Amino acid sequence: MPSLDKFDIAILEALQDNARATNVEIAERVNLSPSPCLRRIRMLEEAGYIRGYRADIDRRTVGLELTVFIAFKVAHHTREHAHAFQQALRDLPEVVACYMISGHSDFMAEVVVENLAAYEALLTDHLLVLPHVTDIQSNFAIRSVKTGGRLKLPRARG
Repeated sequence: MPSLDKFDIAILEALQDNARATNVEIAERVNLSPSPCLRRIRMLEEAGYIRGYRADIDRRTVGLELTVFIAFKVAHHTREHAHAFQQALRDLPEVVACYMISGHSDFMAEVVVENLAAYEALLTDHLLVLPHVTDIQSNFAIRSVKTGGRLKLPRARG
């Protein structure tokens, strides 16, 4: 991956602020002309720094009232078991984030559903039958304090 300079960092910060900004708006903000700015954005996309663009949807407004953080323990720590488990979680649309973690549990997933009944159905129909799971602990979010925060980007290299 190419090193990020001050213009690349500024472009990434501008896109975090407003991914719908036009190339001209971003170019003005980062003190570049539009053509080099667009080339840099394309390079950042191709190099994988920018994975995509999406809308930040208010969960409650669309009827997704319940966020659950689920800790999973899996048996037999093999690459194949971990891969099968991870793929099963990727396939569940209710799972909005998942991490392999250290500590008492092996994985932590963030699940977003309509209500407790929807979570119960997900738990009994899908989560409890996941491959190689030995323990599940659910923690229910009472209130969101901060979600979708910006990344604090490192300083430009060089």
